[in-house]
Amino acid sequence: MNPLNIDPIIFSIGPVAVRWYGMMYVIGFVIANILLKVLVRRGFFKIQEEKIDSMITTMLICMFLGARFAYVFIYNWDYYSQNLTELLHVWQGGLSFHGALAGLLFGGWYFGKKNGVSWAQVMDATALAGTPGLFFGRIGNFINGELYGRVTDSSFGMVFNGGGPYPRHPSQLYEGFAEGLLLTLILWFIMTKVKRHGVIACSFIIGYGFFRYFIEFFREADAQLGYYFGETTTMGQILCIIMIISGFVAMFLNSKRNDPI
Repeated sequence: MNPLNIDPIIFSIGPVAVRWYGMMYVIGFVIANILLKVLVRRGFFKIQEEKIDSMITTMLICMFLGARFAYVFIYNWDYYSQNLTELLHVWQGGLSFHGALAGLLFGGWYFGKKNGVSWAQVMDATALAGTPGLFFGRIGNFINGELYGRVTDSSFGMVFNGGGPYPRHPSQLYEGFAEGLLLTLILWFIMTKVKRHGVIACSFIIGYGFFRYFIEFFREADAQLGYYFGETTTMGQILCIIMIISGFVAMFLNSKRNDPI
């Protein structure tokens, strides 16, 4: 079986290289922009449509800072403490979803406070518009040949250049379909049923944590961290458990608020 060998660079113009990894994020944010405007026009997201670009810029900055800092300081500080010049080399990969989520939560709070919109409403809109981007982000990981799965003899196995000679689960694709496409469908279905802002955002946190926790059983643990609790649990699963618990707690607290749709 030949290893996956997709050129991560789409094209180059002199020293400037356009990479698939970055392009996937651009596609995700373009889709988010479109969906946010749909939510405004439907009356679900109660802000002026011209403020969408400002919201996306705010969320983009906070997301990337959170994603990069979490990856650097939680997942791989031993390496980056010795290679400080590579702290911002995001084109090489190295973004943490859990850190991105923390950044988005802060960005949503800041944007809502600045524009007189409830935090819950901003985060509902972010979940509905941003979740499809998770699919494209994982496709970027797949093209980069990073975050691959564990060794397998199943028919789904693929050989990744950085993963040795044995077939591995394409766990990036599993995550893309479950956390991106399937979760998007679930959240948009929930939107037609709920009567209070905040439920969709909490459902996203719970749903993502649930899907990611189980897919981690197919994903290779980060080499620099390994496994915990008797070689059975990854750092990703620990963070997902925290997410799920936090999501249910937030759902309970949100039930006490009056923020009707």
